[in-house]
Amino acid sequence: MKRKFFTNLLLLLTLNLLIKPFWILGIDRTVQNVLGAEDYGMYFSLFNFSLVLNIFLDLGITNFNNRSIARHRQLLPKYLSYLVSLKFLLAIFYAFICLLVAFVVGYNERQIHLLYFLIFNQFLVSLILYLRSNISALHFFRTDSFLSVLDRTLMIVLCSMLLFTNWLGGYFSIEWFVYAQTLAYGIAMLTSLGFVIFYSGAFRLRFNWRIYASFLRQSFPFALLVLFMSVYSRVDSVLLERFLPENGSVQAGIYAQAFRLQDAAAMIGLLFAGLLLPMFSRMLKKKEEIDHLLRFSTELIMVPTILIMVISNFYSAEIMALLYHQHTAESAGLFAKLMIGFGGISVTYIFGTLLTANGNLKILNLLALGFMVFNVGLNSLLIPRMQAEGAALVAMLTQLGIAVAQILLVLKYFKLKLNYLLLLRFAGFCLFTVLAGKISLFFENWLLGAFSVLFFGSIYAMLVKLLNLRALLEILNEKT
Repeated sequence: MKRKFFTNLLLLLTLNLLIKPFWILGIDRTVQNVLGAEDYGMYFSLFNFSLVLNIFLDLGITNFNNRSIARHRQLLPKYLSYLVSLKFLLAIFYAFICLLVAFVVGYNERQIHLLYFLIFNQFLVSLILYLRSNISALHFFRTDSFLSVLDRTLMIVLCSMLLFTNWLGGYFSIEWFVYAQTLAYGIAMLTSLGFVIFYSGAFRLRFNWRIYASFLRQSFPFALLVLFMSVYSRVDSVLLERFLPENGSVQAGIYAQAFRLQDAAAMIGLLFAGLLLPMFSRMLKKKEEIDHLLRFSTELIMVPTILIMVISNFYSAEIMALLYHQHTAESAGLFAKLMIGFGGISVTYIFGTLLTANGNLKILNLLALGFMVFNVGLNSLLIPRMQAEGAALVAMLTQLGIAVAQILLVLKYFKLKLNYLLLLRFAGFCLFTVLAGKISLFFENWLLGAFSVLFFGSIYAMLVKLLNLRALLEILNEKT
């Protein structure tokens, strides 16, 4: 199982590291530099508004489906026929809720126009994720890896034509950026649907309210979990734009500069979770030991996570100045805080995924609800006083708190003993990388300094066997 996890993770990471950094640093960053903080901040706030409410598009169906199909493959044709039709009905409900709240909140005509397309984009993304959940549940990880980068690849092509050619007379707006996303998501959705139909056989839409009710009862705990997590991870930009009427869009844009990089780094953990959920689910069903895979995946994600956290904090100003044209000093401090929280996000993608696969959704929901209340409450106090800096501080505290709580829950539910030797190794690794970061400041070239932290940190991780290259090579050479 470790071999399957590592080889497919290697493919997934390779594809995503080839495509998504180019999207984030090449296209998305250029869009903000071209349009400015205010216009992009408006888009970023609206995007997160549509994302927070996107739970009504899914209601936990994707995670429920992934776990169920991983355990019972024969259910795919039946589930597919009913769940796709249910997704269309939920899309209508989601659009109604979004527009109702948007009118109540008081969005202007241009914001409502953008929201129409963002709502449709969220529907396409939700459908893609549901279709991919079937493919990963069947353990066709290579196909899923290809589909995971298809939409971004198409967006890179479309946005490059808009940004770097004169096809539109040199004119570019945030509306064109959103339209390009719509076209890319549409093509990716149809491609994903084609693969799922190929794997499942005959397919036709079926409508049955009793079956819908049964699905929704089973997926409801997953829906609550996604809702609470969406609120505490995405609502900050919406609150910035709404709580600060004079410069809310600008503050949201400054926050977006830092958040975008944290979100990009967190994509690595999301890839881990996508592979681990069906693996953990199947192993738990077969009553196999999960200790080795849990430790292996934790070591594999936390070593690069700690290195990225340290480099981001020592060189936050330089990174922001390299990437952006405006507000770099303000966004540097936000970036440093958010990247500390990135450590908590990485832990959550491992330990939260294991708890989800084990069906511990009640305690996960209570935990997420508590931190959602904490997040919104503290943001309400700090944003009017500290603006974007307050939002970054609250995000950092929220992510770290959830990570610690989930580690304790895994130790409790799986009756695992705390591995003090492993903790000592990680503590030593953290201290070493911070020391390496301090010493690296003596380099005149900051890129050379950042590389030295990465290089010597990796060497130290191999010496204390947090990164065991021999073990990785043995895993790759194992027969399936």
